[in-house]
Amino acid sequence: MAAPIIVASANGAIALPSGVAILRKGGSALDAVEACARIVEENPLDVSVGLGGWPNMLGEVELDASIMDGETRRAGAVAALRGHLHATTVARAVMERSPHVLLAGEGAARFAREIGEPPRRLLTARTRKLWTEFLRAAGETPSGVRKRRAIAPLVMRTARLTRQGTVNFLALDRHGRLASAVSTCGWGYKYPGRVGDSPIIGAGNYCDSRHGAAACTGFGELALRGLLAKTAVDRLARRVPVSRVARDAIAAANGLDEGEPPPMNIVVLTPKGAHASATNRAGRRYAFMTTEMPEPETPLRAVVTRRAG
Repeated sequence: MAAPIIVASANGAIALPSGVAILRKGGSALDAVEACARIVEENPLDVSVGLGGWPNMLGEVELDASIMDGETRRAGAVAALRGHLHATTVARAVMERSPHVLLAGEGAARFAREIGEPPRRLLTARTRKLWTEFLRAAGETPSGVRKRRAIAPLVMRTARLTRQGTVNFLALDRHGRLASAVSTCGWGYKYPGRVGDSPIIGAGNYCDSRHGAAACTGFGELALRGLLAKTAVDRLARRVPVSRVARDAIAAANGLDEGEPPPMNIVVLTPKGAHASATNRAGRRYAFMTTEMPEPETPLRAVVTRRAG
């Protein structure tokens, strides 16, 4: 049996010691990924997740998250959740305390209130300043943009900005169970109500204890169009080596966009604890930590610039 492990995007490294502590005590992979996600959601310095995350074009922070139990392949997700911090916990409650997989918008917020999630103001002074600076450069003001009848032209200006980001966690516990969680505020200055790949099971997140788990970060529209996470796990089921699975996922994403592909990354974990990560941007890292390690490691992701043949 492989040593329990958690694999994450690089911004999840700060949470790995807490998640691994759960695994050392015999806790479940599901508990570990939720605990890790909550830590990053509470970090105001991470502008891609939770508190202090990028707002939408109107200055409102909307969160997307999903969680999946690889044993049962049950899943829960929320999209465009406003006013509540721990989107991953709400997603888990959707899985365990409702008959649904995905709740969105006001329905997700209502459900969060129903399960006792406290309200939180998510826009911090720092991210509000960044938003107003973006608007100023575009010749707009906060009050002006809120009065505009058409904001889609402004959103189009964000298409090539590097304001995408997410945190993801894949865990294997001592019983051989896999679980995954993904949390994000989504695309910075997105159109209100935009839903990325993170809450979509099969696109940004997929987990099956028989074969493996995968999760994506970056330009979510590519993962949505290519169903990258589920495709990666399907390839693991066909016994394709994990490093090749990760690289081929990015090659497939590269072929979905004209010109230079937008940023895309993936992490992959097998039931035997083997893991890999790939990206189409040089210098990017991911993180992992086993129960036998004193601290996380953050190796470079494999870089894939080609397109799938």
